[in-house]
Amino acid sequence: LSPGAKMGCFTFIKVMMILFNLAIFLSGGTLLGVGIWVKVDGESFLKIFGSLSSSVLQVVNVSYLLIVIGAILLVIGFLGCYGAQKESKCLLIMFFSVVLIIFIAEVAAAVVALVFTGLAETLLTGLVTPILKEKYGVNDTFTHIWNVTMTKVHCCGLNNYTDFDNSYFFETHGSYPRQCFGVSPPLAHPHLHGCLLQGCFKQILEEIRTNAGVAGGVAAGIAALEISAMAVSMYLYCRLDEK
Repeated sequence: LSPGAKMGCFTFIKVMMILFNLAIFLSGGTLLGVGIWVKVDGESFLKIFGSLSSSVLQVVNVSYLLIVIGAILLVIGFLGCYGAQKESKCLLIMFFSVVLIIFIAEVAAAVVALVFTGLAETLLTGLVTPILKEKYGVNDTFTHIWNVTMTKVHCCGLNNYTDFDNSYFFETHGSYPRQCFGVSPPLAHPHLHGCLLQGCFKQILEEIRTNAGVAGGVAAGIAALEISAMAVSMYLYCRLDEK
């Protein structure tokens, strides 16, 4: 290619890099803002998006997850956008390094999820079950999230109904949550007749397996974007030596 064509190609890729990372930066800022909103005023958030609250994210603290993801996207977007605009080799290599670390972490997490599903279930049980026993029936937001989850997913507790044994709710009401009995209301004395015995974790795993094709396609798309971003940043980094 002629020097003019090379310069035109470089400029085009640089502009695309800036626009792409500007979108990432704005997305990160939005997620960070929503995460802070959920943390400060979770009840109003649930009232607005209650119908969407049956996802797997209900098992974890949504606000912290959004804040972390938003902060990461803000950093990536800033490094990529500002690094390309200023043609800074330092910022571009930092962008490349951060995206590479995230890519490796995602691959490692996928391998662990596939190979050590049982271990993940054990760890999740050890973390979530004590919180469920302690906070269900005490914290209104936490209780509402679990009620919606158990109703939508048709499940009871994380593993099964026994997660509520010796819990604050069971000791206070002498019964399992109403959602654990499906359409039948709980009896005065806790009885398993009509109770939903399966736990939410297994139900969510089953939903994930059912939609594995969609999840795999999304994961592959994200991986392709990350690889493309790394390739573009490295191209700009190398071309700066020739300018």
